[in-house]
Amino acid sequence: MKNLPFSQRLKSKLKIVPGDNLYEEETKFIEEYENKVAELTKNANLAFFNASISGKPEDYKIASDLQIELNKIYSNNDAFKELQKFKNGEIDDPLIKRQIDLIYNEYAANQFDTDLQKEIIELSTSIEERYSTFRASLYGRDLTDNELDEILKTSESETELKAAWEASKIIGEQVHEDIIKLVKLRNKAATQTGYENYHQMSLILSEQNPADMDNLFDELNELTLKTFSELKDEIDNYLSEKYNVSIDNLKPWHYQDKYFQQGPKIYNVDYNRYYKDENTVELTRKYFNSINLEVDSILENSDLFEKENKYQHAYCTDIDRNGDIRIVCNIKHNQQWMGTMLHEMGHAVYDKYISPKLPWQLRSHSHILTTESIAMLFGRFSTNPYWIDSMLHIGEDEVNRIKDESFKSLRLEQLVFSRWTQVIYRFEKEMYSNPDADLNSYWWDLVERFQLIKKPSGRNRPDWAAKIHIALYPAYYHNYMLGELLASQLQFYITKKVLQLEDVYKETFSGQKEVGEYLQHLFFSPGAVYDWNELVVKSTGELLSPKYYAEQFIYSEELI
Repeated sequence: MKNLPFSQRLKSKLKIVPGDNLYEEETKFIEEYENKVAELTKNANLAFFNASISGKPEDYKIASDLQIELNKIYSNNDAFKELQKFKNGEIDDPLIKRQIDLIYNEYAANQFDTDLQKEIIELSTSIEERYSTFRASLYGRDLTDNELDEILKTSESETELKAAWEASKIIGEQVHEDIIKLVKLRNKAATQTGYENYHQMSLILSEQNPADMDNLFDELNELTLKTFSELKDEIDNYLSEKYNVSIDNLKPWHYQDKYFQQGPKIYNVDYNRYYKDENTVELTRKYFNSINLEVDSILENSDLFEKENKYQHAYCTDIDRNGDIRIVCNIKHNQQWMGTMLHEMGHAVYDKYISPKLPWQLRSHSHILTTESIAMLFGRFSTNPYWIDSMLHIGEDEVNRIKDESFKSLRLEQLVFSRWTQVIYRFEKEMYSNPDADLNSYWWDLVERFQLIKKPSGRNRPDWAAKIHIALYPAYYHNYMLGELLASQLQFYITKKVLQLEDVYKETFSGQKEVGEYLQHLFFSPGAVYDWNELVVKSTGELLSPKYYAEQFIYSEELI
């Protein structure tokens, strides 16, 4: 059996079905569980998708009610006690054991008062609706996020930049009190289930050790600090000249981004000139199909362009774990949205190519960080001149003209993002540890320490609450950074081991069907059969390590 292809070895393990004498009690529980949650989960996912498109309160109410019904199932204490018995017993079959472990985690996170559950879901949905429908107002006109971003990136007016940046923070002032209320409700739920707070509970039940995460982010801080500090000086010199202000007078609104999470465009590469007359959707389709990851059905079911009251960000959702996978975007034909489409489609192809032979509970990605790694891996290509040439045929001379500064741009983007994730991770941890702390000040303390951005004089507002992830996707954001680490590890492994090539930076996988084969069979197909550590080892030959990220973006002074 060891000589069989992985996909066949996997299928050979899937012969146990409910009714087998071995683990009959466990398999019966799993079957009854799936009968209750599979259809309800599908309906809840579909309702949220519809609500995010329409922005209608009644649609959000439907989504909220379905989530409440789903949580009622997970809060059943009798079922949880049965799961505890299974978990404490001996289960030698890895698929049965894995399902029990994952279902146990779902129930463990919901072993608190059902009235409290209802209150959390309703408040969370209300906050979600306000983020979704919020439009920043500037000079008497409501602006979409796309329009606001464009001002911050292109305007050279100090007054306009400041006004746009401040307008983007207004949503924080509108929701921050409810976010703190929600944090306290989540903490109450966590303590009822035996944890110190919600942040700790979320990490543990998502199979991450809090101490390990702290150590990793401390290591990343040390790894990136010197290089980032040097890069920040380069950024400041550029912006000082661009805006004709001294370095000491640079403010957050000069950094061309609401949060300084992507980094300003200080290098002379205008990517938008390549994309402005192109069809972002068709480029996405063409690329993924070229690497043997077919995406037509995903695009057909997705909602990709701006609409009034529509959710302004982007996400991918697997509606039913049975092939109905959708993306929500607000596409403009530019580099930012090209990168976003590649990112979201990375999530989507992962979900699509999970083995349909797996039990329902295992038909999902191994972990948030593993699906983020695929999204990050592909999202990076939108600024890679070799990828742009493979898709748009810009020519060798143009590739050579922009390749050095393109690499520097990606390096800047990565290091800026790594410092931003330090802020989010540490802020969330403190917020859940002490929600009554002076969070406004603590936020800016972190921004100044890790991003080296100065707080505007006298500012004391809940700027942290403008970031939607802090309110609605708790203990999630750090996985973006872990995804970046794994994306680099995968980039090296695929280039050198799968394709047996050497130039990691030049390799964009375009037209390489072996890449799709590798990802399908050794990364996507197992779904949640393995925990994330085991999946990383099985697919790359070693544990997750920051060394590839460091080699790619920190130690490299020239193109790899």
